[in-house]
Amino acid sequence: MDNSNKNIADQEQEIDLIELVKKIWSQWRLILKVCAIALVVAIVVAFSIPKTYTTKVILAPESNSAKGSSMGQLAALAGINLQAQDMQDLSPDVYPNIINSTPFLMGLFDIPVKDSQKQINTSLYNYLNKYQKKAWWSYIMNAPSKLIGLFSSKDSTKENAGDLPALPLIITKQQSYIMSVLTNSINVDVDKKTGVITLSSNMQSAEISALIADTVTSYLQNYIISYRTKKARQDLNFSEALFQDAKDKYYKAQQAYAAYIDENIGIISAQYRTNQDRLQNEMNLAYGIYNQMAQQLQLAKVKVQDMTPVYTIVQPAVVPLQESSPKKLLIVIVFIFLAAVSVCGWIFVKDFLFEGK
Repeated sequence: MDNSNKNIADQEQEIDLIELVKKIWSQWRLILKVCAIALVVAIVVAFSIPKTYTTKVILAPESNSAKGSSMGQLAALAGINLQAQDMQDLSPDVYPNIINSTPFLMGLFDIPVKDSQKQINTSLYNYLNKYQKKAWWSYIMNAPSKLIGLFSSKDSTKENAGDLPALPLIITKQQSYIMSVLTNSINVDVDKKTGVITLSSNMQSAEISALIADTVTSYLQNYIISYRTKKARQDLNFSEALFQDAKDKYYKAQQAYAAYIDENIGIISAQYRTNQDRLQNEMNLAYGIYNQMAQQLQLAKVKVQDMTPVYTIVQPAVVPLQESSPKKLLIVIVFIFLAAVSVCGWIFVKDFLFEGK
């Protein structure tokens, strides 16, 4: 009995599926019309979105600190990271925050950019402000804000712009907009396991995309190097000052000792011997300090060099040959798929709603 009931249920389910397929097939003309309309809309949308080009730069860090030594290896076996302890390290997780920080983005405003095909030769700020294309629906969506902006006071904006040199943290609305565009255009991804850094730049110009990727890479490297070697460079400057002071004192003690010997040639007395020994001891002491400071200076120089991170450019910035977006074929497929699913759903819902009428 149970098997017979299951067979009957399966037959009913097959009958229901066949009926559903028949219902869909009976409305094939409607489905084709809706898909055709979706195709036209998808083509309009795909060709309305401006083309963007993506340039990627891949950096691989090289470690040259305590991990290479035997002590570093033993410490690593014990679960101790000497490199992190000896170095004022900067976590790779902070790199995206550095790229998106206000000082870093404002430092990119004056970068000269050039596009030979579009005959553009200006700064990055002017390029993002004047030469960016938008989809036609963005103008419709931004129309209310522009109308409100017409009634706002323009004099206050000019006064704020004039106050920028005195108060660099105060930015205009247009500068804030350009920074938001840069934030969405520049991305940094760090592989926590390997430490490989992938930096990408998305621009509406292939040449400018490669230029910005290369420039941001250099800026980020300089920032990381400056941060990690800051304490070591301060110690180096202090060691140089101590070395110069010890050098001057040693030279003075040496000259005083030599002058005293020259002035008292042939004199034999206990007082002469006492003064000579005192000047010689002062000279030897000054030389000892001078020698010690020279060694510390060399160690400070080595420390700066040792703490300077080295990055190997695995993939340099290359001008892309094809645009990365929009994906026109994908847009068309998604629109047609959604249209077909919507029509089929409407057919099912319509029959269910009007079944009892």
